Amino acid sequence: MSLTTTKRFTVDEYHRLGELGFFAENERVELIKGEIFEIVAKGKPHSVCLTRLYRELFKLMGEQATLRGQEPIIISDNSAPEPDMVIAKNTLDDYLANHPQPLDILLLIEIADSSLKYDQEIKLPVYAEAGISDYWIFNLLDNCLECYSEPYHDLKGNFGYRRKLVFLANESVNLPCFPSLVLDLSKVFPG
Repeated sequence: MSLTTTKRFTVDEYHRLGELGFFAENERVELIKGEIFEIVAKGKPHSVCLTRLYRELFKLMGEQATLRGQEPIIISDNSAPEPDMVIAKNTLDDYLANHPQPLDILLLIEIADSSLKYDQEIKLPVYAEAGISDYWIFNLLDNCLECYSEPYHDLKGNFGYRRKLVFLANESVNLPCFPSLVLDLSKVFPG
């Protein structure tokens, strides 16, 4: 009887595959716990929400932090996701030398419609395990913002967040990294 195993990739191997042209130029993928996942194509509501979010965060943040949209972050030796938006600490080289790592990340944001289950069940524990303190999901199916904070590790080895707050599309929310800054969600959610 032969056993089969799945090949798990490191971040370095994953980047090498990209350099070798393994992925098609328009193919969007990310590495999560050594597995390569194809990123679901964005629909119009997702794109509109991301555009509005970027515009509102840029107005609020100015140059207080670095906004990165759909760019890689490195959260372990085998995970390099590409979240929809990251608010990261400023660096002199704007992350030319290295992609942001968990200690650099002030707030991580995903926008979810068809990817909601993936963002809640696959990515959420990975982000919690990495110690990312604040994780938001713009839930376009239920028209609300899910705000997760206080990562934990339970006795069974599971990772998650202790707190989940939900804000409706017509409400406002303070940015956890800059509590005096308030994001008006009605200016972010589509239609």
